[in-house]
Amino acid sequence: EGSARFLKKLWRAVHAHGAAGAPPALDAATLTPAQRKLRQKTHATLQKVGDDLGRRLKLNTVVAANMELLNAIGELDDASPQGRAVVQEALSALVATLSPITPHVCHALWHALGHGEPVIDARWPEPDAAALKADVVQLVVQVNGKLRGRVEVASDAGNDIVIAAALADPQVQRFIAGQPIRKQVVVPGKLVNFVV
Repeated sequence: EGSARFLKKLWRAVHAHGAAGAPPALDAATLTPAQRKLRQKTHATLQKVGDDLGRRLKLNTVVAANMELLNAIGELDDASPQGRAVVQEALSALVATLSPITPHVCHALWHALGHGEPVIDARWPEPDAAALKADVVQLVVQVNGKLRGRVEVASDAGNDIVIAAALADPQVQRFIAGQPIRKQVVVPGKLVNFVV
């Protein structure tokens, strides 16, 4: 039942996107932060799905990653030309990576997206390394090894900025509560841990 709901949601998304006409070519240099975020999610999904199918042979995680991508597509409420181009890229990647699992549905959706050749003859989508770089990363904040919050910082932020953002979080402040911080551990792109 859950699989059928997912495929219906995908079908509706593709046909709603196609009803608005053909999108323009994607220009990565002019994307807004929300558009870049969806593009980053698309290429991270391509990377994960490629590994899950090619190396691990885990079909359930392929479907789960594509479900997350479809949810991210639904969250982008952007009818601008470049917004539509980013959604086109995301939907095309989603349909192409699901085609080994649901070939008949994906064949129809591939044509609905405006592609001329059958999906079975299309090249497997490759992740774009430039698109994989996120502008903002979410870090876990721990106090004495226990999860106490999450903060978002620029992906190229230094340790001082990361620590300041983590200390500014009200949940973290509650658990530090004026105690001296004996140690600060920053794992770039992953977490911050304060030992009090």
